Amino acid sequence: MSWDQQFFDPIELPKGKKLFTLRDAANYIMKLPKAEHDAAEWQAAMEALLLVAESGGPTMFARIGVMRALNRHVERVFNPARKDTHWGRQKLARDR
Repeated sequence: MSWDQQFFDPIELPKGKKLFTLRDAANYIMKLPKAEHDAAEWQAAMEALLLVAESGGPTMFARIGVMRALNRHVERVFNPARKDTHWGRQKLARDR
C-alpha cells in the first residue's frame, strides 16, 4: 500500500487546514511539539497510520485515530433537557 492513500473525507484541523492523505497526517503529527507528540492519543494515531500504510488496512482506522487525537480534550456533556425517547415512556398493559 502507499502513504498517498486519500481519506474518504478530509480531516479538518483546528486552524482550517485539511489533511487529505496519510502522508499529510503523518507530516502533521511529526511537526507537533514533543510534549504533544508523545501523548498516548497521538502515538495510537501513528500506529494506526502505519498499519494502514504498510499493511493495507482500511483508511477509516487511520482517520479515527487522528480524529480521536485531535479531539482528546473535548468533553462530552450530557444534556438532561433533551426530549425523552418513546421507549422511556411506554407502560405495560397491566399497569394501565
